[in-house]
Amino acid sequence: MQSQDVAQRHAPSAKGSGPVVDVEQAEAALVEHYPRLVRIAYLVLPPGLGRSRRVLTAHALVQRALPRGRTSAAVIPSQSTGRDSDPGYSFVRLQVVRTALEAGLPLKRRAWPKRSQLPPLLPQVWGLRLFPRSGGADELALDQRLAALSGPARAAYVLRGPERLADPDVRRVLAAAGAADPDAALTEANGVPAQYALLDSPEFDPCSLQARPTDLMRRRQHTKAALAAAVALAVCGVLVALPGDGWGPDGAAAPAYAKNPAAEAALDPGKLVRGAPAAWKSSSRTDFSVWPARGPLVRDSDLLRRALAVWARPGGSVHVSATPGTQTGGPAGPPRLLYAGEVDNARVVILYDGLRIARYAEPKNDDVKIAVLDLARVDGATGAEASALVVARSDDNVRYLTAPWVTKAAERDLTKPSGGAMDLDLTDGITAPLAGPALQSGHCTSWNALELTDASGTRISTDLGELVPAQLTTGRPGIGEAPSTSGAETLATWAPFACSLAAQRSTGVRSVNAWAYADQALPEATGTAEWVCTRAETWRGDGTSVLAQFHTPGGRYGAVAAKAKDVAACGPRDPHVLAGVLWKSEAGSWYLLAAGSRDTKSIHATGGITASVHGRLLAARAKKGARAELAGTLDDGAPLTALR
Repeated sequence: MQSQDVAQRHAPSAKGSGPVVDVEQAEAALVEHYPRLVRIAYLVLPPGLGRSRRVLTAHALVQRALPRGRTSAAVIPSQSTGRDSDPGYSFVRLQVVRTALEAGLPLKRRAWPKRSQLPPLLPQVWGLRLFPRSGGADELALDQRLAALSGPARAAYVLRGPERLADPDVRRVLAAAGAADPDAALTEANGVPAQYALLDSPEFDPCSLQARPTDLMRRRQHTKAALAAAVALAVCGVLVALPGDGWGPDGAAAPAYAKNPAAEAALDPGKLVRGAPAAWKSSSRTDFSVWPARGPLVRDSDLLRRALAVWARPGGSVHVSATPGTQTGGPAGPPRLLYAGEVDNARVVILYDGLRIARYAEPKNDDVKIAVLDLARVDGATGAEASALVVARSDDNVRYLTAPWVTKAAERDLTKPSGGAMDLDLTDGITAPLAGPALQSGHCTSWNALELTDASGTRISTDLGELVPAQLTTGRPGIGEAPSTSGAETLATWAPFACSLAAQRSTGVRSVNAWAYADQALPEATGTAEWVCTRAETWRGDGTSVLAQFHTPGGRYGAVAAKAKDVAACGPRDPHVLAGVLWKSEAGSWYLLAAGSRDTKSIHATGGITASVHGRLLAARAKKGARAELAGTLDDGAPLTALR
């Protein structure tokens, strides 16, 4: 493992070369902040490239921002907390700004164009144009104002806004990125109103994209002759290979585009499955299959027909989103109707086909011809996982449609475990709006969660930007061990680590478990630190995310000590974990601290720090910036691999 510095780092002086950044550190910063870096590149790139090429170029510039070897981070902003204290992030951000500015230079200024001025070789998408979702009138107006600025001025606006840098730090970054006159760029940026919150909207998010075809007529003209020849050869080959009356390659399947009774039934609003209002009371199941049809528009055939048709064949004016691993095709048969009604400023229909939830929304104003279709996997959802769905979002608020067995709903700030819960009114199963954390930007100061109560108890879930809220649990993972879902201990465990849930937004998370696996007395008698492992499980099975986090006494937030993807550690199949950090005491001394779960017999550190201990807690003297590899042994003699 490469131990990470949790203590405060110091920014270099303006004249110094800055701390040394190696490839691994830069890569970790790039992966952790990839969406933010791509958004910066997209905003700084010249609008004349077009939205589709800007998207691909932004991704290409960020992916090429890694250094070839160890290098100095020449410009580090003056902030000393958060991502801006990370030399790796500062270096990668500078590279992104520099290449984005180079991309806007006229080709005639150089005999040979720079790589950033040419169309990206990678990534490439054939046959499709990718571009961010359209925003509102305010986003469009801001985009037009930014398009009128020079490249350095756009960079200054972005560094002031989402990056929250002071003007002196903006000048340093622009100068290091090659801007000829940083002062002029700042002056030009002053001409655009400071609407920085709009930059966090989907209009400027090149990681949340829509796909449309390229010029179909041109493609048809270029490939018509080759396609005709290929079809002729394929038909001749099939005719030669088939015996007299044998099956064709598609067997008994209907010819393409022929009418299919099952497909037609799936689009008939009269054949929608509508659950009885009290069916859930007598059923042994607690999933979406026993939800009743609710809402004042459950008999609006025109609305239901539009929802089904859009699900099967979304048009160009439909904004479609799906959680990772979710199929976007139409239902195989008539789905179940869960809700149809007006919520805020939209007409909403929620459908369930046994594997997926589909949410269709259209404006109440019939003059606006747009629609939204959101899809999410819910296969195997039962109990708490089938207790709530997002029915509407507006103005950073979210409303939920709750299960019929939910008797009470409340809002709770996870960062304040003793702050109590605020009750939410339930109207026809829909909660009053609560401030959702999924769209909040900037520094995390709170994290609102949904608390639902039914006959079996109280459970906590959180909005991570998808249709189904993720369940929050605590406790040691293990097959046959039931995690805790509520109570004072659960709230106290999550409080310092709630903000780390931001890393799981829009990744298809099903549940997140927090396990306080060790307490460690800090050197120099400065208190006891807590080690917590959080594991996020997804609906698709793969893509699990594990974070080992370290919380010092008196600190409001925990710090990520190690992370891993798609590993068994900290989960039911492997309820063990080992991680370490580089920690600085109040007296200025540096230590390597490491902790393993309760079955850990010994821990060994090699590399920049050599130390070992018989037991599951290690504390060893270290030097600032030292790196170590950790390994452990379990009580049964099996090796224990540290999270990296």
